Amino acid sequence: MRVALVYDRVNKIGGAERVLEALHQIWPKAPLFTAVYYPKTAPWAKKFKVIPSFLNKFPFAKKRHEAYPYLMPLAFESFSFDEYDVVISVTSEAAKGIITKPKTFHICYCLTPTRYLWSGYQDYFQNKGFRFLTTPIVTYLRSWDKIAAQRPDVFLAISENVKRRIRKYYNRNSNVIYPPVDTKKWQVLEKEEIEDYFLLVSRLDFGYKKVDLAIEAFNQLGLPLKIIGTGSQMRNLKRKAQKNIEFLGQLTDKQLLGYYQRCQAVIFPQEEDFGLVLLETQASGRPVIAFRKGGALETVIDPAKSRRNVGIAGQEATGLFFTPQTPRALVRAVKQFDASQFKPQACRQNAEKFSQESFKKEFKKTVEEKWKKHQKTSTSSFLQAG
Repeated sequence: MRVALVYDRVNKIGGAERVLEALHQIWPKAPLFTAVYYPKTAPWAKKFKVIPSFLNKFPFAKKRHEAYPYLMPLAFESFSFDEYDVVISVTSEAAKGIITKPKTFHICYCLTPTRYLWSGYQDYFQNKGFRFLTTPIVTYLRSWDKIAAQRPDVFLAISENVKRRIRKYYNRNSNVIYPPVDTKKWQVLEKEEIEDYFLLVSRLDFGYKKVDLAIEAFNQLGLPLKIIGTGSQMRNLKRKAQKNIEFLGQLTDKQLLGYYQRCQAVIFPQEEDFGLVLLETQASGRPVIAFRKGGALETVIDPAKSRRNVGIAGQEATGLFFTPQTPRALVRAVKQFDASQFKPQACRQNAEKFSQESFKKEFKKTVEEKWKKHQKTSTSSFLQAG
């Protein structure tokens, strides 16, 4: 079975990139097709054979792909997959829009329907003047996005939350396969050494991440908050932060693990489609304080849920929720937080349900079963036509 992978852009690192690394372990010879490739900010991709589109040659496109949204459809439609049996697109944007011939099976692992066009439109286009200017492009991209969503033979969703969105925006059914957390990489300290700081791990370039909300809350609390991550909004966020808030930039996984293991809790103020940071935290033995919406509802066990499931293995509390999505609500949750209520091994046990090995086994089995079914259907259709 000849397999190819497709991803929106290879110029950063985050949860989706960890999914691609797991897929590479299943199919190590599969090339990775993408719109743009910037090795400097995507060192994880060195193990892949990366094939970028023509867009990679455009000025600043490697680092500022968002300047060319109207060319993304053409970038993915320009690829040929005739020599492959199966193509797996991993996407939150345009990669699902590749064009394949009937003999090639296309399975889309959907991170979310394009956020800035659908569920996150209001967050991305808060400025009314900017919204007015971009209306023609958004209208065109929405139309193309709906057409592109009909091209995959099968949709898989990363969470029940995303499954509902796929149905709502694309009118497609999907099965859920949760993304993997590398439980071998993220480990609990043998001897607990908890320090006094809280931790936030996020890219600092999207408003929906709500890093500013966490900063405002900790400005009021005066408690230590360490922020790991980089992005275009870092300078603005630093201006808002008081001295109790420290920006650590981009760290290696080994460095990040140390901060996970010793924090009071990880702050998660945004609504995410899934949120691998939540599971990396728990795999490292620490609880989270998360906004009560999105993927967090599928991966975090709060004390109320734990009490309802007394006696069920793996149902001890692993974090707190806060709502509404305001600094005041987060302040209230942090004040209520008591680290002694959360056991490192309970957090770890919950994360192990989403292990990399479980993901690889389930994903490989699903792809092979659906491909074989596709082959039988294609053969049957050919014979009937003949």
